[in-house]
Amino acid sequence: MDHHQLISLCSFSYIFKIKKHLFVSLFLLSILIFSSVVVDVLPFLRIGLLSSSSSQTVTKECDYSEGRWVRRTGTSSDNGLLYGEECRFLDSGFRCHKHGRKDSGYLDWRWQPHGCDLPRFNASDFLERSQNGRIVFVGDSIGRNQWESLMCMLSQAIPNKSEIYEVNGNPITKHKGFLSMRFPRQNLTVEYHRTPFLVVIGRPPDKSPKDVKTTVRVDEFNWQSKRWVGSDVLVFNSGHWWNKDKTVLTGCYFEEGRKVNKTMGVMEAFEKSLKTWKSWVLEKLDPEKSYVFFRSYSPVHYRNGTWKSGGLCDAEIEPETDKRKMEPDASQNEYVYKVIEEMRYRHSKLKFLNITYLTEFRKDGHISRYREQGTSVDVPQDCSHWCLPGVPDTWNEILYAQLLSMNYRTK
Repeated sequence: MDHHQLISLCSFSYIFKIKKHLFVSLFLLSILIFSSVVVDVLPFLRIGLLSSSSSQTVTKECDYSEGRWVRRTGTSSDNGLLYGEECRFLDSGFRCHKHGRKDSGYLDWRWQPHGCDLPRFNASDFLERSQNGRIVFVGDSIGRNQWESLMCMLSQAIPNKSEIYEVNGNPITKHKGFLSMRFPRQNLTVEYHRTPFLVVIGRPPDKSPKDVKTTVRVDEFNWQSKRWVGSDVLVFNSGHWWNKDKTVLTGCYFEEGRKVNKTMGVMEAFEKSLKTWKSWVLEKLDPEKSYVFFRSYSPVHYRNGTWKSGGLCDAEIEPETDKRKMEPDASQNEYVYKVIEEMRYRHSKLKFLNITYLTEFRKDGHISRYREQGTSVDVPQDCSHWCLPGVPDTWNEILYAQLLSMNYRTK
């Protein structure tokens, strides 16, 4: 072999090696790209495939607070309307059709988050995950609205609903401050504790000014709280009573360190009460066991006046479409979000259940003038609470979705 032949052979061998390495590199790069696509797509496929399965999971975090309301299609069962007004766990005051409401269009909407889907509510799966557990709602009557909604949603998975009972034999009514419903097959209780301020309301200290009738003790957590320790799911809400109409204008002032502070503003007091709530959660609840939610403010929709000056909402039959008519985010939410951010590194199962924006659209879902029988005709319309079935069902769908994202299970 002469010199030129040797050079040609070496060049060919060198080029072949380069092409071989290039081919291997391109092949590996293709595998990497394909893997990335599969990893990104799988969570969405999984949500879709398992939306009606008892082993439902959500593997990708979704911001359910942003989105739009879209009309439902198909039959009522396909639409996810899991119960009707005949549900025996509904307070009479939430049954709007029973009290004269004729339209039902407010039931024809579902919430569609941006960039993801809200998993279909699966009552059987929720109950199975909650065996031997306690789900507790703590807050005002809007919290009772949500609690009754969840009771009706969960009961659809129980063939014999009469086996579900209130542990103390009490009827479901807004006049009861504590209700605990037991699902015996699952050994599960779903409870409501009425505590509008979360902290203690009581008599003022001795020698307080005469115009101080009661006080809200912003640095003392509610005495009922000992009942909530050991709960598996806790859903708090507060905010509707934190205004001048419910406090200082009725002679209810704020107390701190066993001293009345008549100059303390309502929002300052609310912030202090949240810090008291924060201390209780971090001290009393097991961060490995308790799934804790603080639901955001539920908007009211009085038109042409406030609740005490003739405000109305009975003419509203569809969600709001003009965003210019929507109220800005409630100031209470800012304080709640801030305190939760301070806590999230110490309690990994803590969530802000943000329903304010999606609920702001739903001016059509309130009780308005369709109040329970016996209500005086001159009583203001109710543009705070919600007809059931209705808007709070969506809050519970989001609650369920967030629990799935945390792999919730009590056993």
